Amino acid sequence: MEHQFLDKIYAAHSQPKDLPGVDEIEAFINHLLQFLFPEWNDQRLKNRFDVEVEFKILKRQFTLLLQQTSSCSELNHQNCCNEFFKALPKVYEMCLEDCEAIFNGDPAATDRKEVIRSYPGFLAIVIYRIANAIYRVGIPYIPRIFSEIAHSRTGIEIHPGASIGHRFCIDHGTGIVIGETSEIGDDVKIYQGVTLGALSVKKELAKKKRHPTIENKVVIYANATILGGQTVIGEGSIVGGGVWITESVAPYSKIYNTNINNPVI
Repeated sequence: MEHQFLDKIYAAHSQPKDLPGVDEIEAFINHLLQFLFPEWNDQRLKNRFDVEVEFKILKRQFTLLLQQTSSCSELNHQNCCNEFFKALPKVYEMCLEDCEAIFNGDPAATDRKEVIRSYPGFLAIVIYRIANAIYRVGIPYIPRIFSEIAHSRTGIEIHPGASIGHRFCIDHGTGIVIGETSEIGDDVKIYQGVTLGALSVKKELAKKKRHPTIENKVVIYANATILGGQTVIGEGSIVGGGVWITESVAPYSKIYNTNINNPVI
């Protein structure tokens, strides 16, 4: 039995390395986070020239990750790298907006540096936005690993394929799950334990919209569960804690729970 087990392990190790290691991917995301937000870094870049050098190093690191990913072999590595880094300024600006939204939305936040350094919701959003930019370029595997790095650090799981608008605010955050085809508008605030999930579907429907749409200026309180690709939470609505929703809700509704199977609207 042990001999057969070791044969299988050897066979697995005999396969060519066709993906970068998780440590390599994590090293890149750490480097990029510290470049974008020096609050996460003990050191500072001393001048503009150092910033340019660091940016070039990041581009080289990312290109090496792509070169190690065999499923990227039909993609032009340099073009994909350029497309991602072209999107990075917009990603950065959206992250700054997210930081402002979290700061304005949390009376406990003393300043924006505290949000950047210590708020898990902000870290999860930043890594999501980076992963989403890579996902949209068409690069496989790497964005999903980014999302799992954020998940392991924060307890917040955001699929890189989700679409999230401006000024997204996560408060507390632990246990949040946002599925692949979720669509979230601008100025949305979500508390801990919220699930934007899918109703059970067959594997062949994986590419269909399976997760809900959350329109602008919606607030979703702790442990609410919203399921289904046809479910839309209308603009300006407030979803109370612990609510279970599988049908659309009109704009400016207030939903709270008196019975788990019969929420009040």
